[in-house]
Amino acid sequence: MADLQRLPLHDLHVEHGARMVPFAGWEMPVQFEGVMAEHLHTRAKAGLFDVSHMGQVLLKPRTDMATLAAEFEALMPVSVAALAEGRQRYGLLTNDQGGIRDDLMFANRGDHFYVVVNAGCKDADIAHLTAHLGDQVRPVTDRALLALQGPRAEDALAQLVPAVATMRFMDVLTADTLFGPLWISRSGYTGEDGFEISVPFGGAEGLARALLAMDEVAPIGLGARDSLRLEAGLCLYGHDIDEHTTPVEAGLTWAIQKSRRGGGFAGDARILRELSDGSERLRVGLLPEGRAPMREGVALFAADGTPVGTVTSGGFGPSVGAPVAMGYVAAAHAAVGTPLFGEVRGKRLPVTVAALPFIPASYKR
Repeated sequence: MADLQRLPLHDLHVEHGARMVPFAGWEMPVQFEGVMAEHLHTRAKAGLFDVSHMGQVLLKPRTDMATLAAEFEALMPVSVAALAEGRQRYGLLTNDQGGIRDDLMFANRGDHFYVVVNAGCKDADIAHLTAHLGDQVRPVTDRALLALQGPRAEDALAQLVPAVATMRFMDVLTADTLFGPLWISRSGYTGEDGFEISVPFGGAEGLARALLAMDEVAPIGLGARDSLRLEAGLCLYGHDIDEHTTPVEAGLTWAIQKSRRGGGFAGDARILRELSDGSERLRVGLLPEGRAPMREGVALFAADGTPVGTVTSGGFGPSVGAPVAMGYVAAAHAAVGTPLFGEVRGKRLPVTVAALPFIPASYKR
């Protein structure tokens, strides 16, 4: 792993017994105590994730925020102009064919936008944003990013930053602390209540140690992060969505506000057509029978043997107590309850189309 980048908290992870693996060009902790235990701890209490491999970017207007919002909107089918100060929104960078370049989070912080992009897409995203927005794009290179997730996340973080107790889902704030200025959003990618916290490198270890000293908080690795987001029905870029997947196929039309359904964004011709007429395939939840997971790449078949789709994410759902998966199937086979078969090691095993998410979200509204 000599060529991999290291997280600012690498030594802290090793100290806590992390097993490190390569991921998106980084050396990342995949687990500490074990995926099952970490998953269930996050659902019951609070888990601390190091997501510093993600890209952090500031968009600072050359003239005014309204102009910048209009320029940013042209890159995705999501409303930027209507996002209130102090609020965050899920966004989708699209290409001219209607595919998804990346999914991201962006926040209106009054005099600029703060954007978080996926690690594997970071360089391409920054280049794409710069090509369209020029010197308004400012990559953040001196801050770590932590996620604190679970029903006890507010209790834990409020001991250090009392103001977080008043935040709603997708609120953002900046707090001056002993660890430096923290950029906090009430969000995450587990289906649980929680926060993402951008912290200066110099304060990252102190913040992490302060949180991990609390009984309700435990360090959580990539393995549980993946099983948590899968149970929550959330897409992983490069697996469940990519540049060949449209927002309609992916079931992400909830992210396209009515004000954006008149076009004026990259890939609008195909996306608007699919919004009107439907798409040929759809992302669905899948519940395999038995205890054997159906993982990414498993081919899906109708009862008569016709190929109808592919699994894009799959594994065991610790909170569900059974295997869960997501994938794409032909629209005619996408109804909840549709019986299908997945080919695992040469055998076609029963699997049923299921509603997403597999567990209800517990965000603080």
